[in-house]
Amino acid sequence: MSKNVLVTGAARGIGKGIALRLAADGHDVAVNDIAANDAELEAVAKEIREIGRRSAAVIADVSDPRSVTEMVAATVEAFGSLDVMVANAGIAQVLPLLEVTPEDWDRMMAVNARGIFLCYKAAAEQMIAQGGGGKIIGAASIVAHRPFAMLGHYSASKWAVRGLTQAAAMEWAKHGITVNAYCPGIVGTAMWDLIDEKLAESEGIQKGQAIAKYSDLIHLGRVSVPEDVAAYVSYLASPDSDYMTGQSVMIDGGIQFS
Repeated sequence: MSKNVLVTGAARGIGKGIALRLAADGHDVAVNDIAANDAELEAVAKEIREIGRRSAAVIADVSDPRSVTEMVAATVEAFGSLDVMVANAGIAQVLPLLEVTPEDWDRMMAVNARGIFLCYKAAAEQMIAQGGGGKIIGAASIVAHRPFAMLGHYSASKWAVRGLTQAAAMEWAKHGITVNAYCPGIVGTAMWDLIDEKLAESEGIQKGQAIAKYSDLIHLGRVSVPEDVAAYVSYLASPDSDYMTGQSVMIDGGIQFS
């Protein structure tokens, strides 16, 4: 059954992978990112249309309440309803905790924690108004289960997503809304390229060696790709996951076991 979906942070990386997978599954997909990524976002929307599904490119800052409200409204205007929210947008920064400034902390929390909260809330309000339930899916991370050194404030933001996901699942179950999160490990994206570069600098090694070091922890023997995460989100967006809520599941190739 076709659903109307909104994916944030969809201009590249995991978000793009999720948007294209859900379109291939037969859903209509609105894609969001910030204005700086407009051209890439439009290209993703075009690719979705070429698959044969409806799409809309919506520029919005997920850390801004009004922007998020308008983003959801634009999706509903384009498709008629919102059935699945994938709150994927996020940022990363590699710094030792002693060098993290209050401004660094606030920026991280504004996007990764506040942004997820605002997207969850706006989606839930729309789904409750529509009736019939819905699916809310958020981006956590392996660091929501196992923090990494040099990623302290990033780890804290993702722990916040895990807690928020559980609380939202409790409160919105009565409305037929399930709330779950996905927790990628090491993914071959621009974000992990940046993490690798900064970790290499801090450890005095060559670029590429840091990600290779952490990749040795992956029992399945390879760094993941966005499609690995997208496959799990496909399940969360489908009726097969109707009896699952409040979970934050790792898709990490076997780095961390719960």
